[in-house]
Amino acid sequence: MWKIFLEKSSKAPKEIREKFEKWKDIVQLQGPKGLFEIRGFRDHALKGEWQGARASRLNDQWRVIYFVVASEIKILVMEITPHDYRKKG
Repeated sequence: MWKIFLEKSSKAPKEIREKFEKWKDIVQLQGPKGLFEIRGFRDHALKGEWQGARASRLNDQWRVIYFVVASEIKILVMEITPHDYRKKG
């Protein structure tokens, strides 16, 4: 079983938060491999400032950005954000 850690809370719309809950269910049971099997998430590696992170599509605009820490079998969710991968902070 994979553990998910949220870096910060999301101010996403309700339908995005609900889709994120489904995303979390898949990840907790199957890990990132489960995301690859559902084409709608379009899970992919990021480049540039976010190199080492991955993103999954929650809808046309919203993405979840996360890191996989395999040694501890956990997912660190950095943001649920509109499609803008510029690093903040």
